[in-house]
Amino acid sequence: MGDLESELMTETITPRAQPAPRATQETLPRRAGWFGALLLRLHFYAGILIGPFILIAATSGALYAVSPTIEQIVYDHELHVSASSSSLSLAEQVRAARAAVGQDAVLTAVRPAPQPGDTTRVMFAGEGLGESESRAVFVDPGTGEIRGDLTSYGTSGSLPLREWLDNLHRNLNLGDIGRNYSELAASWLGIVVLAGAALWVIRFRKTRAKRDLVRPNRKHTGYRRAFSWHASLGVWVLVGALFLSATGITWSNHAGANVGSLREALDWSTPSLQTSTGGEHAGHMGHDHGGAPAGGSGLDDIDAILAVAQGVNIDTGLVEIRPPAKAGTAWVVQEIQRSYPTEVDAVAIDGATMQVVDRVDFADFPLAAKLTRWGIDLHMGTMFGLANQIVLFLVAAGIATMVVLGYVMWWKRRPTREPRGLVGSAPRRGALRGAPWWGVATVFAIAAIIGWWLPLVGWTLAGFVVVDVILGVVQARRAARSKPSVG
Repeated sequence: MGDLESELMTETITPRAQPAPRATQETLPRRAGWFGALLLRLHFYAGILIGPFILIAATSGALYAVSPTIEQIVYDHELHVSASSSSLSLAEQVRAARAAVGQDAVLTAVRPAPQPGDTTRVMFAGEGLGESESRAVFVDPGTGEIRGDLTSYGTSGSLPLREWLDNLHRNLNLGDIGRNYSELAASWLGIVVLAGAALWVIRFRKTRAKRDLVRPNRKHTGYRRAFSWHASLGVWVLVGALFLSATGITWSNHAGANVGSLREALDWSTPSLQTSTGGEHAGHMGHDHGGAPAGGSGLDDIDAILAVAQGVNIDTGLVEIRPPAKAGTAWVVQEIQRSYPTEVDAVAIDGATMQVVDRVDFADFPLAAKLTRWGIDLHMGTMFGLANQIVLFLVAAGIATMVVLGYVMWWKRRPTREPRGLVGSAPRRGALRGAPWWGVATVFAIAAIIGWWLPLVGWTLAGFVVVDVILGVVQARRAARSKPSVG
């Protein structure tokens, strides 16, 4: 065990004035720093065994954090045009897109050019597309020129490169089964960080070299230098790491369902827009209107629909217009501005009467729904644009660096004398044997709650215990065999 970590163990577990005898080094004094010892062992095992998952999530997350900016560069031809003093109507732009993809293509949404120099995105359904995928045709709003034809993903409208990075971060591009990796990383990240923060506080209170825990001491070498970097870096990324863990869990498969159930039970869900018009006229399809819904709500009315919406609650250039999905439903105009100030107001309009069917305003969202929206947008790097992305990149890079430093510390703590070892040994066991009954009960109660709320944490924590018990039995048998026989 390295100097700093062994000192921490000595300070928090064994009184300095009465060091434990060598023969009983594995036995911890009752009620003497047992909690710090337990946290150290948890921090060690979780860091070693879950570290690879956290490292992959942090590295891919760092890349995804800056992907919105990268996307603007990679797809510059599709997304940008020379600003023009004239502009075609939305109906004309949609017709140009339809001419490129075929008259039978089903229109699903239109995203008008948000500002001069941007293209209009016209989206269609298509064969071979997955859920939440659309075929996006990019149209020059000034000339009607088709600038590109790409697959667009989800409400974020991410294009292929950003979506690939998103799936790499979310599920290693392995689909649903791969989501278990990111859930493990997000769930354990918060636990490892909190345990590390508690150990940092214990260390900070005991040590005289407090500066070494706030900024790395470059004079140290070997294990001490790696520890100084690990501890000081951890303090600076603490809040960001906890935020990424908490918001990442909401996207997870198992724990995310628990979060959703809680939000629903507490009525924290995002308000939904009602689109029923109570009639059949909105859903009849007619070729006279370019394949859009007929009966007075056809493609020719898309500009009028947008104008009505802008008179109600749509006041940003970043909007998405969706035609009626089926008979008896309304057009939907939805703000999609995820940067601050958040603009996600929506309105449903009956295309036959041009009357407002329903409206949803972000100002009326419950506070929990607003916090959820802001948390998602901060996590995705869209809330404050490039500044948001840079901060996320630095936090993710910091987390990845801490994982690497953890393995460096493990390796540098290896025995260098006989018997030699490839890596260092784990912090000594037996913390709970030195704990009072209420401490043991509290630990098991907290573990049960966490295991229920974060199922993958519960399963892997049980696995840690089994592995630890097996290693303990093996070590005990080796120690028994190595003792000299008496008589």
